[in-house]
Amino acid sequence: MWVNPEEVLLASALWMTERANPYFILQKRKGHGDGGGGGLAGLLVGTLDVVLDSSARVAPYRILYQTPDSLVYWTIAHGSSRKEITENWEWLEQNLLQTLSIFENENDITTFVKGKIQGIIAEYNKSHDVKEDEDTDKFKEAIAKFRKLFLMPEEEKLVNYYSCSYWKGKVPRQGWMYLSINHVCFYSYLLAKEAKLVIRWADITQLEKSATLLLPDMVRVSTRCSEHVFSVFLNINETFKLMEQLANIAMRQLLDNKGFEQDRSLPKLKKKSPKKVSALKRDLDARAKSERYRALFRLPKDEKLDGHTDCTLWTPFNKMHILGQMFVSTNYICFTSKEETACSLIIPLREVTIVEKADSSNVLPSPLSISTKNKMTFLFANLKDRDFLVQRISDFLQQTTSKIYNERAISGSLSSSDDEVGEEALPHTLTGHFIRYTCSIA
Repeated sequence: MWVNPEEVLLASALWMTERANPYFILQKRKGHGDGGGGGLAGLLVGTLDVVLDSSARVAPYRILYQTPDSLVYWTIAHGSSRKEITENWEWLEQNLLQTLSIFENENDITTFVKGKIQGIIAEYNKSHDVKEDEDTDKFKEAIAKFRKLFLMPEEEKLVNYYSCSYWKGKVPRQGWMYLSINHVCFYSYLLAKEAKLVIRWADITQLEKSATLLLPDMVRVSTRCSEHVFSVFLNINETFKLMEQLANIAMRQLLDNKGFEQDRSLPKLKKKSPKKVSALKRDLDARAKSERYRALFRLPKDEKLDGHTDCTLWTPFNKMHILGQMFVSTNYICFTSKEETACSLIIPLREVTIVEKADSSNVLPSPLSISTKNKMTFLFANLKDRDFLVQRISDFLQQTTSKIYNERAISGSLSSSDDEVGEEALPHTLTGHFIRYTCSIA
Protein backbone atom coordinates (compact mmCIF):
# COMPACT_ATOMS: atom_id res chain seq x y z
CA MET A 1 0.00 0.00 0.00
CA TRP A 2 1.02 3.62 -0.39
CA VAL A 3 2.59 5.32 2.64
CA ASN A 4 3.38 8.93 3.46
CA PRO A 5 6.89 9.61 2.08
CA GLU A 6 9.46 8.94 4.79
CA GLU A 7 13.16 9.68 4.45
CA VAL A 8 15.59 6.72 4.36
CA LEU A 9 19.35 7.25 4.61
CA LEU A 10 20.56 3.67 4.06
CA ALA A 11 18.69 2.01 1.22
CA SER A 12 20.75 -1.21 1.02
CA ALA A 13 20.87 -2.23 4.67
CA LEU A 14 18.93 -5.52 5.11
CA TRP A 15 17.29 -5.00 1.68
CA MET A 16 17.89 -6.36 -1.83
CA THR A 17 16.99 -4.40 -4.96
CA GLU A 18 14.83 -6.33 -7.43
CA ARG A 19 13.78 -3.58 -9.86
CA ALA A 20 15.02 -0.08 -10.55
CA ASN A 21 14.57 2.87 -12.89
CA PRO A 22 15.89 6.46 -12.78
CA TYR A 23 13.46 7.47 -9.99
CA PHE A 24 12.12 4.39 -8.19
CA ILE A 25 13.53 1.22 -6.60
CA LEU A 26 11.61 -1.93 -5.65
CA GLN A 27 13.26 -3.87 -2.82
CA LYS A 28 12.74 -7.13 -0.87
CA ARG A 29 13.89 -7.74 2.67
CA LYS A 30 16.87 -10.07 2.95
CA GLY A 31 15.93 -13.48 4.32
CA HIS A 32 12.28 -13.23 3.26
CA GLY A 33 11.28 -16.30 1.22
CA ASP A 34 14.84 -17.65 1.17
CA GLY A 35 14.08 -20.76 3.21
CA GLY A 36 16.54 -19.78 5.91
CA GLY A 37 19.25 -18.63 3.49
CA GLY A 38 20.50 -15.16 2.90
CA GLY A 39 23.56 -15.28 5.18
CA LEU A 40 23.92 -13.40 8.46
CA ALA A 41 21.61 -10.57 7.35
CA GLY A 42 18.90 -13.04 6.38
CA LEU A 43 19.27 -14.86 9.71
CA LEU A 44 18.97 -11.57 11.60
CA VAL A 45 15.82 -10.56 9.69
CA GLY A 46 14.25 -13.99 10.27
CA THR A 47 14.99 -13.77 13.99
CA LEU A 48 13.40 -10.32 14.24
CA ASP A 49 10.29 -11.54 12.43
CA VAL A 50 9.93 -14.38 14.94
CA VAL A 51 10.54 -12.22 18.01
CA LEU A 52 8.38 -9.26 17.03
CA ASP A 53 4.59 -9.48 16.95
CA SER A 54 2.70 -9.00 13.70
CA SER A 55 1.94 -5.32 14.38
CA ALA A 56 5.62 -4.43 14.71
CA ARG A 57 6.95 -6.46 11.78
CA VAL A 58 8.27 -4.66 8.71
CA ALA A 59 6.59 -5.41 5.37
CA PRO A 60 8.82 -7.65 3.19
CA TYR A 61 8.57 -5.42 0.12
CA ARG A 62 8.91 -1.67 -0.37
CA ILE A 63 9.35 1.00 -3.06
CA LEU A 64 11.77 3.89 -2.66
CA TYR A 65 11.92 7.17 -4.54
CA GLN A 66 15.18 8.94 -5.29
CA THR A 67 16.20 11.67 -7.73
CA PRO A 68 19.29 10.82 -9.83
CA ASP A 69 21.58 13.40 -8.14
CA SER A 70 20.46 12.85 -4.53
CA LEU A 71 21.72 10.50 -1.81
CA VAL A 72 18.43 10.62 0.09
CA TYR A 73 15.72 8.01 -0.49
CA TRP A 74 12.03 8.23 0.36
CA THR A 75 9.81 5.25 1.19
CA ILE A 76 6.53 5.65 -0.72
CA ALA A 77 5.00 2.13 -0.64
CA HIS A 78 5.02 -1.09 1.41
CA GLY A 79 3.76 -4.52 0.39
CA SER A 80 3.08 -7.77 2.22
CA SER A 81 3.25 -9.75 -1.03
CA ARG A 82 4.98 -9.52 -4.38
CA LYS A 83 1.63 -9.14 -6.15
CA GLU A 84 0.66 -6.17 -4.01
CA ILE A 85 3.95 -4.31 -4.44
CA THR A 86 4.05 -5.10 -8.17
CA GLU A 87 0.69 -3.37 -8.65
CA ASN A 88 2.14 -0.22 -7.03
CA TRP A 89 5.28 -0.47 -9.16
CA GLU A 90 3.37 -0.86 -12.42
CA TRP A 91 1.15 2.13 -11.54
CA LEU A 92 4.24 4.29 -11.00
CA GLU A 93 5.80 3.24 -14.31
CA GLN A 94 2.59 3.82 -16.27
CA ASN A 95 1.50 7.09 -14.65
CA LEU A 96 4.51 8.94 -13.19
CA LEU A 97 7.72 7.86 -14.89
CA GLN A 98 7.21 9.75 -18.15
CA THR A 99 5.75 12.77 -16.35
CA LEU A 100 8.83 13.23 -14.16
CA SER A 101 11.06 13.61 -17.20
CA ILE A 102 9.37 16.95 -17.91
CA PHE A 103 10.80 18.61 -14.78
CA GLU A 104 14.18 20.29 -14.89
CA ASN A 105 14.62 20.98 -11.16
CA GLU A 106 15.29 18.17 -8.65
CA ASN A 107 13.31 19.87 -5.87
CA ASP A 108 10.29 20.23 -8.15
CA ILE A 109 10.38 16.48 -8.88
CA THR A 110 10.54 15.59 -5.19
CA THR A 111 7.73 17.99 -4.29
CA PHE A 112 5.56 16.62 -7.08
CA VAL A 113 6.10 12.95 -6.13
CA LYS A 114 5.50 13.56 -2.41
CA GLY A 115 2.39 15.59 -3.14
CA LYS A 116 1.06 12.92 -5.50
CA ILE A 117 1.57 10.07 -3.02
CA GLN A 118 -0.01 12.07 -0.19
CA GLY A 119 -2.95 12.86 -2.46
CA ILE A 120 -3.41 9.17 -3.34
CA ILE A 121 -3.38 8.21 0.33
CA ALA A 122 -5.91 10.90 1.23
CA GLU A 123 -8.17 9.85 -1.62
CA TYR A 124 -7.89 6.16 -0.70
CA ASN A 125 -8.69 6.86 2.96
CA LYS A 126 -11.66 8.90 1.82
CA SER A 127 -13.25 5.92 0.11
CA HIS A 128 -11.86 2.82 1.94
CA ASP A 129 -11.86 1.58 5.51
CA VAL A 130 -12.57 4.95 7.09
CA LYS A 131 -15.11 5.40 9.84
CA GLU A 132 -18.25 7.24 8.82
CA ASP A 133 -17.72 10.14 11.23
CA GLU A 134 -14.12 10.63 10.05
CA ASP A 135 -15.22 10.43 6.44
CA THR A 136 -17.94 13.01 7.08
CA ASP A 137 -15.46 15.35 8.73
CA LYS A 138 -13.05 15.06 5.81
CA PHE A 139 -15.80 15.74 3.30
CA LYS A 140 -17.03 18.73 5.31
CA GLU A 141 -13.46 20.06 5.29
CA ALA A 142 -13.31 19.58 1.51
CA ILE A 143 -16.62 21.45 1.10
CA ALA A 144 -15.30 24.35 3.19
CA LYS A 145 -12.11 24.52 1.10
CA PHE A 146 -14.12 24.31 -2.13
CA ARG A 147 -16.35 27.25 -1.19
CA LYS A 148 -13.48 29.34 0.16
CA LEU A 149 -11.06 28.75 -2.73
CA PHE A 150 -13.57 29.27 -5.54
CA LEU A 151 -16.02 31.66 -3.78
CA MET A 152 -18.93 29.26 -4.30
CA PRO A 153 -22.36 29.96 -2.75
CA GLU A 154 -24.01 27.68 -0.22
CA GLU A 155 -26.39 26.23 -2.81
CA GLU A 156 -23.52 24.96 -4.97
CA LYS A 157 -23.20 21.31 -3.90
CA LEU A 158 -19.85 19.50 -3.97
CA VAL A 159 -20.24 15.95 -5.28
CA ASN A 160 -16.69 14.59 -4.91
CA TYR A 161 -13.03 15.53 -5.06
CA TYR A 162 -9.97 13.74 -6.46
CA SER A 163 -6.21 14.00 -6.40
CA CYS A 164 -4.75 14.63 -9.86
CA SER A 165 -2.32 16.71 -11.94
CA TYR A 166 -3.23 19.69 -14.09
CA TRP A 167 -0.98 20.49 -17.05
CA LYS A 168 -0.45 24.23 -17.05
CA GLY A 169 2.05 24.78 -19.83
CA LYS A 170 4.69 22.06 -19.97
CA VAL A 171 4.81 21.36 -16.25
CA PRO A 172 2.10 19.43 -14.32
CA ARG A 173 0.66 20.94 -11.14
CA GLN A 174 -0.26 18.41 -8.47
CA GLY A 175 -3.47 19.27 -6.60
CA TRP A 176 -7.16 18.47 -6.17
CA MET A 177 -10.03 18.40 -8.64
CA TYR A 178 -13.42 19.38 -7.20
CA LEU A 179 -16.58 18.23 -9.00
CA SER A 180 -19.81 20.06 -8.11
CA ILE A 181 -23.27 20.21 -9.62
CA ASN A 182 -22.42 23.10 -11.96
CA HIS A 183 -18.60 23.30 -12.01
CA VAL A 184 -15.37 21.38 -12.37
CA CYS A 185 -12.60 23.12 -10.40
CA PHE A 186 -8.91 22.54 -9.70
CA TYR A 187 -6.56 23.98 -7.11
CA SER A 188 -2.84 23.53 -6.47
CA TYR A 189 -0.32 25.36 -4.33
CA LEU A 190 3.23 24.06 -4.52
CA LEU A 191 6.55 25.89 -4.14
CA ALA A 192 4.72 29.23 -3.68
CA LYS A 193 3.00 28.77 -7.05
CA GLU A 194 -0.79 28.76 -7.17
CA ALA A 195 -2.91 27.21 -9.91
CA LYS A 196 -6.67 27.75 -9.83
CA LEU A 197 -9.24 26.76 -12.45
CA VAL A 198 -13.05 27.03 -12.58
CA ILE A 199 -15.07 25.66 -15.54
CA ARG A 200 -18.86 25.49 -15.79
CA TRP A 201 -20.31 22.26 -17.15
CA ALA A 202 -22.42 24.44 -19.46
CA ASP A 203 -19.24 25.86 -21.09
CA ILE A 204 -17.72 22.44 -21.87
CA THR A 205 -17.93 21.50 -25.55
CA GLN A 206 -16.04 18.20 -25.33
CA LEU A 207 -15.09 15.79 -22.55
CA GLU A 208 -12.84 12.87 -23.45
CA LYS A 209 -10.54 10.29 -21.90
CA SER A 210 -7.46 9.54 -23.98
CA ALA A 211 -3.85 8.43 -23.79
CA THR A 212 -0.51 9.50 -25.24
CA LEU A 213 3.04 8.22 -24.99
CA LEU A 214 3.75 10.78 -22.27
CA LEU A 215 0.39 10.47 -20.46
CA PRO A 216 -1.04 6.92 -20.47
CA ASP A 217 -4.36 8.12 -19.00
CA MET A 218 -5.65 11.66 -19.15
CA VAL A 219 -8.90 13.60 -19.21
CA ARG A 220 -9.20 16.44 -21.71
CA VAL A 221 -11.78 19.18 -21.00
CA SER A 222 -12.47 21.52 -23.92
CA THR A 223 -14.46 24.76 -23.97
CA ARG A 224 -15.13 27.22 -26.76
CA CYS A 225 -12.01 29.22 -25.82
CA SER A 226 -9.55 26.82 -24.20
CA GLU A 227 -8.44 23.25 -23.53
CA HIS A 228 -7.41 21.72 -20.21
CA VAL A 229 -5.62 18.42 -19.54
CA PHE A 230 -5.68 16.44 -16.28
CA SER A 231 -3.74 13.26 -15.55
CA VAL A 232 -2.33 10.93 -12.87
CA PHE A 233 -5.62 9.90 -11.27
CA LEU A 234 -5.75 7.07 -8.75
CA ASN A 235 -8.84 5.74 -10.53
CA ILE A 236 -9.35 7.57 -13.81
CA ASN A 237 -12.34 5.46 -14.85
CA GLU A 238 -14.31 6.37 -11.72
CA THR A 239 -13.45 10.05 -12.05
CA PHE A 240 -14.29 10.25 -15.75
CA LYS A 241 -17.57 8.39 -15.27
CA LEU A 242 -18.65 10.88 -12.60
CA MET A 243 -17.63 13.81 -14.83
CA GLU A 244 -19.74 12.40 -17.65
CA GLN A 245 -22.70 11.92 -15.32
CA LEU A 246 -22.50 15.49 -14.04
CA ALA A 247 -22.24 16.86 -17.58
CA ASN A 248 -25.27 14.81 -18.63
CA ILE A 249 -27.24 15.93 -15.56
CA ALA A 250 -26.47 19.54 -16.41
CA MET A 251 -27.75 19.03 -19.95
CA ARG A 252 -30.89 17.26 -18.72
CA GLN A 253 -31.59 20.11 -16.33
CA LEU A 254 -31.22 22.44 -19.24
CA LEU A 255 -33.57 20.49 -21.51
CA ASP A 256 -36.14 19.77 -18.80
CA ASN A 257 -36.35 23.39 -17.72
CA LYS A 258 -39.75 24.57 -18.90
CA GLY A 259 -39.55 28.10 -17.53
CA PHE A 260 -39.29 30.84 -20.15
CA GLU A 261 -38.99 34.55 -19.61
CA GLN A 262 -42.18 36.42 -20.35
CA ASP A 263 -42.04 38.21 -23.69
CA ARG A 264 -41.54 41.91 -22.95
CA SER A 265 -43.79 42.83 -25.88
CA LEU A 266 -46.78 41.08 -24.26
CA PRO A 267 -48.97 42.65 -21.54
CA LYS A 268 -47.87 41.80 -18.03
CA LEU A 269 -50.01 39.10 -16.42
CA LYS A 270 -51.33 39.73 -12.96
CA LYS A 271 -50.72 37.35 -10.06
CA LYS A 272 -48.15 35.42 -12.11
CA SER A 273 -44.46 36.21 -12.10
CA PRO A 274 -42.36 35.09 -15.06
CA LYS A 275 -40.18 32.06 -14.43
CA LYS A 276 -36.47 32.58 -14.65
CA VAL A 277 -34.47 30.80 -17.31
CA SER A 278 -31.57 28.81 -15.91
CA ALA A 279 -28.02 29.64 -16.97
CA LEU A 280 -27.79 26.26 -18.69
CA LYS A 281 -30.93 27.00 -20.69
CA ARG A 282 -29.55 30.33 -21.89
CA ASP A 283 -26.23 28.74 -22.85
CA LEU A 284 -27.82 25.95 -24.85
CA ASP A 285 -30.16 28.37 -26.60
CA ALA A 286 -27.19 30.60 -27.48
CA ARG A 287 -25.25 27.63 -28.90
CA ALA A 288 -28.23 26.51 -30.98
CA LYS A 289 -28.75 30.02 -32.37
CA SER A 290 -25.07 30.33 -33.26
CA GLU A 291 -25.16 26.98 -35.07
CA ARG A 292 -28.23 27.97 -37.09
CA TYR A 293 -26.62 31.32 -37.87
CA ARG A 294 -23.39 29.74 -39.13
CA ALA A 295 -25.32 27.23 -41.24
CA LEU A 296 -27.60 29.90 -42.74
CA PHE A 297 -24.74 32.09 -43.95
CA ARG A 298 -22.03 29.38 -44.30
CA LEU A 299 -19.68 31.04 -41.81
CA PRO A 300 -16.63 29.60 -40.00
CA LYS A 301 -17.40 27.09 -37.26
CA ASP A 302 -15.96 29.32 -34.50
CA GLU A 303 -18.16 32.32 -35.36
CA LYS A 304 -20.41 33.21 -32.42
CA LEU A 305 -23.70 35.08 -32.85
CA ASP A 306 -24.01 38.17 -30.66
CA GLY A 307 -27.61 39.10 -31.50
CA HIS A 308 -30.21 39.78 -34.20
CA THR A 309 -33.04 42.25 -34.80
CA ASP A 310 -35.82 42.88 -37.30
CA CYS A 311 -35.15 45.58 -39.89
CA THR A 312 -35.47 46.48 -43.58
CA LEU A 313 -32.80 46.64 -46.27
CA TRP A 314 -32.94 49.03 -49.25
CA THR A 315 -32.38 47.16 -52.54
CA PRO A 316 -31.50 49.71 -55.26
CA PHE A 317 -32.11 47.43 -58.25
CA ASN A 318 -35.86 47.31 -57.55
CA LYS A 319 -36.05 50.38 -55.26
CA MET A 320 -37.71 48.55 -52.37
CA HIS A 321 -37.28 48.19 -48.61
CA ILE A 322 -37.15 44.43 -47.97
CA LEU A 323 -38.28 43.17 -44.56
CA GLY A 324 -35.87 40.78 -42.85
CA GLN A 325 -33.43 40.33 -39.98
CA MET A 326 -29.95 41.70 -39.33
CA PHE A 327 -27.47 39.42 -37.54
CA VAL A 328 -24.35 40.72 -35.80
CA SER A 329 -21.46 38.46 -34.74
CA THR A 330 -17.79 38.77 -33.90
CA ASN A 331 -16.61 39.17 -37.50
CA TYR A 332 -19.71 39.65 -39.70
CA ILE A 333 -22.89 41.63 -40.27
CA CYS A 334 -25.50 39.56 -42.11
CA PHE A 335 -29.04 40.02 -43.41
CA THR A 336 -31.70 37.66 -44.69
CA SER A 337 -35.19 38.49 -45.95
CA LYS A 338 -38.47 37.20 -44.52
CA GLU A 339 -40.75 37.66 -47.52
CA GLU A 340 -40.94 35.78 -50.81
CA THR A 341 -38.20 38.03 -52.15
CA ALA A 342 -35.07 36.01 -51.40
CA CYS A 343 -32.26 38.30 -50.33
CA SER A 344 -29.06 37.46 -48.43
CA LEU A 345 -26.20 39.73 -47.45
CA ILE A 346 -22.86 39.01 -45.71
CA ILE A 347 -20.49 41.86 -44.81
CA PRO A 348 -17.15 40.97 -43.15
CA LEU A 349 -16.29 43.60 -40.53
CA ARG A 350 -12.81 43.80 -42.06
CA GLU A 351 -14.42 45.44 -45.08
CA VAL A 352 -16.43 48.04 -43.13
CA THR A 353 -15.19 51.63 -43.16
CA ILE A 354 -18.18 53.66 -41.87
CA VAL A 355 -21.18 52.87 -39.67
CA GLU A 356 -23.41 55.93 -39.62
CA LYS A 357 -26.82 56.80 -38.16
CA ALA A 358 -28.94 58.79 -40.62
CA ASP A 359 -31.79 61.17 -39.82
CA SER A 360 -35.12 59.47 -39.16
CA SER A 361 -38.26 60.31 -41.12
CA ASN A 362 -41.80 58.96 -41.48
CA VAL A 363 -40.75 57.12 -44.62
CA LEU A 364 -37.43 55.88 -43.23
CA PRO A 365 -37.48 55.43 -39.40
CA SER A 366 -34.23 54.72 -37.52
CA PRO A 367 -31.99 54.34 -40.60
CA LEU A 368 -28.41 53.03 -40.48
CA SER A 369 -25.90 53.07 -43.33
CA ILE A 370 -22.85 50.81 -43.57
CA SER A 371 -20.08 51.63 -46.07
CA THR A 372 -17.31 49.28 -47.19
CA LYS A 373 -13.84 49.59 -48.71
CA ASN A 374 -15.05 48.79 -52.22
CA LYS A 375 -17.35 51.89 -52.21
CA MET A 376 -20.56 49.97 -51.47
CA THR A 377 -23.17 51.39 -49.08
CA PHE A 378 -26.00 49.41 -47.50
CA LEU A 379 -29.00 51.18 -45.97
CA PHE A 380 -30.94 49.54 -43.15
CA ALA A 381 -34.02 50.99 -41.42
CA ASN A 382 -36.77 50.24 -38.90
CA LEU A 383 -34.16 49.19 -36.37
CA LYS A 384 -35.09 48.73 -32.72
CA ASP A 385 -32.47 49.90 -30.18
CA ARG A 386 -30.41 51.42 -32.96
CA ASP A 387 -28.00 53.14 -30.54
CA PHE A 388 -27.23 49.86 -28.79
CA LEU A 389 -26.74 48.12 -32.14
CA VAL A 390 -24.28 50.78 -33.34
CA GLN A 391 -22.33 50.46 -30.08
CA ARG A 392 -22.03 46.67 -30.46
CA ILE A 393 -20.85 46.97 -34.07
CA SER A 394 -18.31 49.61 -32.99
CA ASP A 395 -16.96 47.30 -30.28
CA PHE A 396 -16.47 44.46 -32.79
CA LEU A 397 -14.86 46.86 -35.28
CA GLN A 398 -12.28 47.87 -32.68
CA GLN A 399 -11.45 44.21 -32.05
CA THR A 400 -11.17 43.59 -35.79
CA THR A 401 -8.83 46.57 -36.21
CA SER A 402 -6.58 45.26 -33.45
CA LYS A 403 -6.44 41.83 -35.11
CA ILE A 404 -5.46 43.41 -38.45
CA TYR A 405 -2.64 45.40 -36.83
CA ASN A 406 -1.33 42.28 -35.08
CA GLU A 407 -1.44 40.26 -38.30
CA ARG A 408 0.37 43.02 -40.16
CA ALA A 409 3.04 43.08 -37.49
CA ILE A 410 3.49 39.31 -37.81
CA SER A 411 3.74 39.61 -41.59
CA GLY A 412 6.55 42.18 -41.24
CA SER A 413 9.07 39.56 -42.33
CA LEU A 414 7.78 39.79 -45.89
CA SER A 415 9.81 41.63 -48.48
CA SER A 416 9.13 45.33 -49.12
CA SER A 417 7.71 44.53 -52.54
CA ASP A 418 5.33 42.04 -51.00
CA ASP A 419 4.32 44.65 -48.43
CA GLU A 420 3.51 47.18 -51.15
CA VAL A 421 1.33 44.70 -52.99
CA GLY A 422 -0.23 43.15 -49.91
CA GLU A 423 -0.93 46.37 -47.97
CA GLU A 424 -4.28 46.97 -49.60
CA ALA A 425 -5.15 43.32 -50.18
CA LEU A 426 -4.42 42.21 -46.62
CA PRO A 427 -7.98 42.48 -45.25
CA HIS A 428 -9.34 40.54 -48.25
CA THR A 429 -6.80 37.75 -48.17
CA LEU A 430 -7.03 37.22 -44.43
CA THR A 431 -10.78 37.15 -44.05
CA GLY A 432 -11.46 34.34 -46.48
CA HIS A 433 -14.96 35.73 -47.01
CA PHE A 434 -15.79 38.58 -49.39
CA ILE A 435 -19.03 40.56 -49.40
CA ARG A 436 -21.83 38.32 -50.66
CA TYR A 437 -25.00 40.04 -51.77
CA THR A 438 -27.56 37.86 -53.52
CA CYS A 439 -31.14 38.81 -54.26
CA SER A 440 -33.80 37.24 -56.45
CA ILE A 441 -37.45 38.15 -56.94
CA ALA A 442 -39.95 35.28 -57.10
